[in-house]
Amino acid sequence: MTALIIFTLLMLLMLTGMPVSIALGLTVMTFLFTMTNVPVESVALKLFTGIEKFEIMAIPFFILAGNFLTHGGVAKRMVNFATSMVGHWFGGLGLAGVVACALFAAVSGSSPATVVAIGSILLPAMLKAGFPKEFGAGVIASSGGLGILIPPSIVMVMYAVATNSSIGALFIAGVVPGFLLTLFLGGITWYRAKKGNYPRQPKASWTQRLKAFKDSVWGLLLIVVVMGGIYTGIFTPTEAAAMSAVYAFVIAVFVYKDMGLKDVPKVLLNSASMSAMLLYIITNAVLFSFLLTNENIPQSLAAWMVDQGLGIIAFLIIVNVMLLMAGNFMEPSSIMLIFAPILFPMAMALGIHPVHFGIIMVVNMEIGMITPPVGLNLYVASGITKMGLSELTVAVLPWLFTMLAFLMLITYVPEISLWLPRVMGML
Repeated sequence: MTALIIFTLLMLLMLTGMPVSIALGLTVMTFLFTMTNVPVESVALKLFTGIEKFEIMAIPFFILAGNFLTHGGVAKRMVNFATSMVGHWFGGLGLAGVVACALFAAVSGSSPATVVAIGSILLPAMLKAGFPKEFGAGVIASSGGLGILIPPSIVMVMYAVATNSSIGALFIAGVVPGFLLTLFLGGITWYRAKKGNYPRQPKASWTQRLKAFKDSVWGLLLIVVVMGGIYTGIFTPTEAAAMSAVYAFVIAVFVYKDMGLKDVPKVLLNSASMSAMLLYIITNAVLFSFLLTNENIPQSLAAWMVDQGLGIIAFLIIVNVMLLMAGNFMEPSSIMLIFAPILFPMAMALGIHPVHFGIIMVVNMEIGMITPPVGLNLYVASGITKMGLSELTVAVLPWLFTMLAFLMLITYVPEISLWLPRVMGML
């Protein structure tokens, strides 16, 4: 009954069009001050300590690194490198978009940033080459989702914060699924391009490929800095985020020189604004999690599910459906911070590995990025292509179905997520 009151109140506030973060905070305040005897001091203390975690510092640093890379010419060089490698196949520029999104995802950690950086360069080139606008928009909007699966990922940091899981293990666990999803998206892109007989680029020579690689190598080295540093134990994921921000600044301003020092304050201000928005959501979500735990709701739900005899298969189907529905109306950070504390105890009670469960949640968030009415990638792609939301929804359908098939695979074959971290001794 308590859970019903809390979630009904939350849904009613969200239906008014109120931002999720404020709806969360108001739900907590209304319930605590009218139906419990929790002291006001403990609420104030929770608001302060909610973001007083070392791991959370990784979020603003990864945002800053992504912004330096988006504005600093790294994306353009990655697109050139990807085009030189796969441009001569059917739908070459589309395939280059998938590969470039995967490469940029591995240095930015953000899905909308990946769509903006790669889409603004590649979509005009695809239209000029004679590709249908719908095909280009579908490729970029869906492949941009790789930004939160391929490490480093801001959404994975959110999951780790919400469930006290290992960020390093999650990052390593995202490598194989990220590579596999890139193949899936590349496969459907190639198939549709061959079926539609879409244009191919002239085959690049190995000399041209080597030159394109040399041009993009400074950006690609960021992957080595972050993942290599975490795996070798040189620095923690949070320290890796700080290193990536410094590295991205040096590359953008002093190596590629696509940005001047006069542009840095604008990037810093933009990053601070995005970070403040996310940290405000986190603060209210932590407060919401505190309310649920105080009312013993996650533990009661976990016990109820076990008593019902729900097996792992049935539980994961329910989780996927619930998260896909939530993805239609909320953005990934909010979903992760609201649902992870509720679903995590149930998953643990059924013996599901926390890292595997984290990857399942992240893949669901990716699909939510391209489902209306609140698919962030759809809005970003709409801004670039000037297409309506309904047109874009139809355009992404082939890639959406491919991602749903991938979700089923990742859900019921845990070794895809767990093999690499296990081999590396991180589990």
